[in-house]
Amino acid sequence: MAEAVRAVGLTKTYVTGTTSVVALDDVSITLASGTVAALLGPSGSGKSTLIKALGFVSPADRGEVLFEGRSVVKDGTALADLSELRRRHLGFVFQKANLTSFLTARENVEIACELGGKGDGRRRARELLAYLDVAGRERSYPEMLSGGEQQRVAIARALANEPSLILADEPTAALDSVRSRTVMELFRKVAHERGAAVLVVTHDHRALDVFDVLYEMEDGRIRPATAAGGARR
Repeated sequence: MAEAVRAVGLTKTYVTGTTSVVALDDVSITLASGTVAALLGPSGSGKSTLIKALGFVSPADRGEVLFEGRSVVKDGTALADLSELRRRHLGFVFQKANLTSFLTARENVEIACELGGKGDGRRRARELLAYLDVAGRERSYPEMLSGGEQQRVAIARALANEPSLILADEPTAALDSVRSRTVMELFRKVAHERGAAVLVVTHDHRALDVFDVLYEMEDGRIRPATAAGGARR
């Protein structure tokens, strides 16, 4: 199975005054195309820092990140246009949907299609909303949508540029257990049917059977991956 992103020996230290905190301590992780992985761990364990490093938002101080086999960040130095890489190949979903309030659901996705360089944004936005079962809400503004519907639209927006990698940081924290599981299952659907690598940071242990792979972080270190209930035989 092809790898979407691979990180090797990531180390990042935050310094405040005379205090230093190691957020990432020699972390290595590989995310394969077509799989959905969960990243678990207590608050302060380094999960968000790792997501930022893998998403080329805040590179690690040391270590290397390879995207589709090509080295793009090494020891904190960008070896490629990271903004272009994010825009063209990555999708992000956060705890809050962060939809643009004055745009409809369709328009929120449509503008992401245009920014991602995809033609016929209106048609593609409609297709993605239908794919995520919110086609009937395409003319609704965010305030008219439930929390679960907003996250579906946010996932559709993340898919607008046909990403190779989707990073989701606590995307179900504000949802009840039923809606949370539904969103997690959508991530599995996206990975398995569209071939993206998906990494979901979560504290929610109720839907871990959805994932193919589980990673756990503690004190800036990551444990070896373990297979989960969603792994395809």
